[in-house]
Amino acid sequence: MPRARIAALLLLAATGCRVIPVDGNLRTSSTVNGAVQATVDVRMPTTPDPGPMVEVVVKAGNPASRIALIDVDGLLVNQNLTGLYSVGENPVAAFREKLEAAAADPAIRAVVLRINSPGGGVTAADILAEELRRFKDQTKKPVVACLMDLATGGGYYLAVGADAIIAHPTAIVGGLGAIVNHYNLRDAMATFNVTHDPVKAGPLVDMGSITTELPEDSEARKLLQQMADGFRDRFLARVSRGRPTMTEGDRRTLADGRVVAAPSALATHLVDALGYLDDALIEAGRRGGCPGGQVVLFRRASYPTRSIYGVTPNVPLQGELVPVSFPGLERAKLPTFLYLWQPDPTYARSGGR
Repeated sequence: MPRARIAALLLLAATGCRVIPVDGNLRTSSTVNGAVQATVDVRMPTTPDPGPMVEVVVKAGNPASRIALIDVDGLLVNQNLTGLYSVGENPVAAFREKLEAAAADPAIRAVVLRINSPGGGVTAADILAEELRRFKDQTKKPVVACLMDLATGGGYYLAVGADAIIAHPTAIVGGLGAIVNHYNLRDAMATFNVTHDPVKAGPLVDMGSITTELPEDSEARKLLQQMADGFRDRFLARVSRGRPTMTEGDRRTLADGRVVAAPSALATHLVDALGYLDDALIEAGRRGGCPGGQVVLFRRASYPTRSIYGVTPNVPLQGELVPVSFPGLERAKLPTFLYLWQPDPTYARSGGR
């Protein structure tokens, strides 16, 4: 194992890192000046259970009438953003658990959905939206979405389900489209003398493969385009239902999938107002009949926070320890179809950070 990796592991252990999902022995030998030879055995602890979601008071107020603050951050995929030397949450599973906790507390009168996400998988975004719909139908608690740095693609797809949307004045909003995250690595493979030689039954069973180009007039491209168009149409239909104030001109402007700054989002009725997180909390308190209510954030007991800006960890640490990525090589870890604003093709490796 490379010495840099060993040093990183030892540093994590020495600094008291609480979650290192490794169980085993690390053995390495070293020689100093050709005279001293030593062997070091390091046993890394298994990942502890971080426990259920708990309510953490992040803003003082009346405890009898609370406002729940639910954070949605980073890349939205239905998978654990964890692995070797990493910590994190499955964004979809964590969202469901937070909604269930908010539903179970009768003192919670309203919810602020704090969104800071470029989007993610089509299905993951749709699941989040459906979970929010069920929560609202079952609890009748008002939901206000507060858009932070980013609420594009699947992040905005989720926000549309709120009763009101407030965007930070510098937020980026929109991306009402769908993308197939396709790369052509044929030339890169040839550099390493790697060839693709499949045996397949069905000429289109591997359509969209990263091992070949996708010609403009090919049947595979046409089929993928039809699916992408269908997901885009589903997105636009959801926006039309959830944002009845949008005009036909607004929809035509945004139909190409562009992202816009918050003032333009307000002008095209993507959002209801510009403001800050405290403004969203005030609006939620007004709608829930609990002005001045205590604000609670749902967190794991092992992830302490003392601020309304606390974030649920969902960033793989290996993205920091081994920050090397090649577009397309990790495609199997991503959904094929995405509601995602993704100017950087390696973005997903870091969980959207």
